[in-house]
Amino acid sequence: MGHVSRRLYSSLAVSTAHLKHFPPREATLRTKKATFDPETWAALQPPPPSALMAFSHRIGLGAVLTTPAAVQRACTHKSFLDLHARYYPLSPPPPNNANLAVLGNALMGLFASEHLHATYPHLPTRVLKAAVSAHVGPLTCASVAQEMGAVPLLRWHRQVRPASPTSPALLRSDALASIPRALTALVYQERCLASARKFVHSFLLGRRVDIRAMLKFRDPKRALMETVAKFQREPPKSRLLKETGRFSNSPIFVVGIYTGADKLGEGFGSSLKMAEYRAAEDALHRLYLTRTPTHLLTLPSSTFGENADIYKPTDAVPYSPGELGESETLYASSGRSGILAPRRRVLEVES
Repeated sequence: MGHVSRRLYSSLAVSTAHLKHFPPREATLRTKKATFDPETWAALQPPPPSALMAFSHRIGLGAVLTTPAAVQRACTHKSFLDLHARYYPLSPPPPNNANLAVLGNALMGLFASEHLHATYPHLPTRVLKAAVSAHVGPLTCASVAQEMGAVPLLRWHRQVRPASPTSPALLRSDALASIPRALTALVYQERCLASARKFVHSFLLGRRVDIRAMLKFRDPKRALMETVAKFQREPPKSRLLKETGRFSNSPIFVVGIYTGADKLGEGFGSSLKMAEYRAAEDALHRLYLTRTPTHLLTLPSSTFGENADIYKPTDAVPYSPGELGESETLYASSGRSGILAPRRRVLEVES
């Protein structure tokens, strides 16, 4: 193997068996003006059809993506068009996933929003938005694309122009994130809404996300008092449940918060204030993280059925909407609003 062939093989990430000419003619020219960049040449070459079809079968879409062209379109970012037009100005631009990514992003947001809202009906709005981003956001989509094995199939080009607030720099993770979005749109176009929802639930919504860590309260005791008043319950009271080492250098206090005879939350700490703070936070977590039982979970998009076309009238599917959660207090989870209550109340402590 010659020097040119070894250099090309070292820079390519895919097989060259499907290429008509290898090494390329411009790589063997020995003129002073001839310049050849193997990395750029390799980026311009399409992935082999065998790799494209293996990818579609690996992710379970072999019956949906039946041609290599469909998979190649889903893996071609719109930034690749600039590179292609620079070296092949007379050739038509290759199909890209720009329109598919926009449609897929909207579908992912729909599926994630309805799933999280139906699962956690009392979740605050800001936390719901953060949970949706954690499930179907750009970083998650890029991670899913890597797990799918789509990195060798990605065709994109890093922009050299400086970034601006209106046009941020394109990163490799942004280009990878477009692949799951485009695949979702293709499943929706080739099959139905239910198939697209099943695809998103399998690859994205089935992941574990710590929503509890997203609930941050600047003043949980105050938020708890307003929340209890909203439900027209008795004002919450703190009760000291257990303690040990009060006069030592490491005391432990366990405080519970009650409204009437009902216990709302429990917390511990090295001081009464710390235990009371954690107890109020635990009570708010129990409220906002209340899950709908699996057998009672219904999604609005399930009314279209498994094989229904949204553009054609079909038989109605029985649907019972879930119960809407109570509206949150204005400052319950924002931490930055600075909205003051009309009257400041102090949580009563019972020892």
